Amino acid sequence: MTHLTQIAWDDTVLPFQLDRSDIRGRVARLDGVLDRILSQHTYPGVIEALVAEAALLTALIGQTIKLRWKLSLQIRGDGPVRIIATDYYAPEAEGEPARIRAWASYDADRVDPATPGFGQIGHGYFAILLDQGAGTTPYQGITPIAGGSLSACAETYFAQSEQLPTRFTLSFGRSRLAGEGERWRAGGVMLQHMPKASPFVASEGASGEGGLLAAGDILDGDEGENWSRANLLLDTVEELELIGPQVAPTDLLVRLFHEEGPRVYDAQSVKFGCSCSPDKVRESLSIYSAKDIAHMTTEDGIVTADCQFCGAHYGFDPETLGFEATKSPDADS
Repeated sequence: MTHLTQIAWDDTVLPFQLDRSDIRGRVARLDGVLDRILSQHTYPGVIEALVAEAALLTALIGQTIKLRWKLSLQIRGDGPVRIIATDYYAPEAEGEPARIRAWASYDADRVDPATPGFGQIGHGYFAILLDQGAGTTPYQGITPIAGGSLSACAETYFAQSEQLPTRFTLSFGRSRLAGEGERWRAGGVMLQHMPKASPFVASEGASGEGGLLAAGDILDGDEGENWSRANLLLDTVEELELIGPQVAPTDLLVRLFHEEGPRVYDAQSVKFGCSCSPDKVRESLSIYSAKDIAHMTTEDGIVTADCQFCGAHYGFDPETLGFEATKSPDADS
């Protein structure tokens, strides 16, 4: 358990449990992390909002994974917004921060700045991927783009793939504190019903969009009443309470759920972090022949690569790349 005065709330995820309702959850606050993610690019406002939402969802979902594991969100569509990708790297050791990165690909000529971004994703899928490390097969769960927001897609994923009733309430945007410059801030709450002993639920007659499962299809009786009551309480939250910084997450939990017996656990700090490196770029190019590498070579005689997440720029001797390389990678040193 964490003493309340020991928690620094910005760029943290606070796990909690509602003892009366048999519900667990998390409160996340992102400020410097989100500012760093979005400062890597000059996205239109509608793209910034989608990346902010995806990063906040990633922080809330990723906090459950084990040390050294990686969780990723991938949103792909056939509209002007083509890809939104995020990664959550669990801490390398106890007490260390987790790392988050995020990026989006879009057609600048087709994006409408006056239209909400979610509708510009088009038809596609929302995926959660879990990489447990070397020697394991990554897990992947996919649900269709539906529901009107990325948060709704995530709720559908948990209902359909994990059969866990889940609720997200998020707020994000630019804000300015007295005496400070404008910066991005985001905050959100995730609620999730504890897993049932027997999680299988038939999908016939599911009430979600497109015939997918929703929370009401999974819970009934006292569980359903508890879930409904907790959601009604969460409906009373205000946007400024979510993003802070005047309202601490612990105070927010007491205000919303004091009758549900809220219990908080150790907060997890998060920071911006990227895993790109020259070796990983080389590995990604190792499938190409010398002919393919020649097509990638610039007039200056090098092959360049840029990390979409952090903006790092790499340059390589083409003869050191691909499965037909004729020089050692040390030649680039």
